Amino acid sequence: MSLPEPAAREKLHHRTIDCRGFRREDGLWDIEAELTDTKTYAYRNRDRGEVVAGEPVHRMQLRLTIDLDMNIIEAHAGMDYSPFNMCQGARAVMKRLEGMQIKAGWLREVSARIGRRESCTHLYELLRPVSTTAYQTLHRALEERASRRPQRGRPKIIDQCYSLASDSPVVKLEWPDFYTGKDKGAEGSGV
Repeated sequence: MSLPEPAAREKLHHRTIDCRGFRREDGLWDIEAELTDTKTYAYRNRDRGEVVAGEPVHRMQLRLTIDLDMNIIEAHAGMDYSPFNMCQGARAVMKRLEGMQIKAGWLREVSARIGRRESCTHLYELLRPVSTTAYQTLHRALEERASRRPQRGRPKIIDQCYSLASDSPVVKLEWPDFYTGKDKGAEGSGV
């Protein structure tokens, strides 16, 4: 279901966040994200001079190289456009992500390791979509690894959203051993 029709309006700002996941030849994965902000009008910037309509205000990139356990092996940040020349200095702090693991609560750990005053708000904002993109990218490989184990543990994805609640019809069909619905064990209950 789409959004309802909006009221008459004028577009002023456009932000895009583009995330991509890649399997590398060396067995690792690259997870990349790019954030771009543009305005529909020209304005004056102290460091950049005249910024014309459609020219990026921000264009920041983040690449995390991870292993199958979602350990961050390398972290790189780029900035093609920023509002201030000094913004470039915020890229280096993203190296502190190296050695961390993308897992539940990892953004709290990031906050402890990287202070907001040392970082770039926009690079920091990319960490959430990068983490979910990492999971989507590695999903098949993680499922393959789990299927080879003699005793499968409860998939971490269960209870992470409405459709994957432990008592949902999706979990009942996909992971019946971990289904917790009231009809658990009921024969012929058909979903």
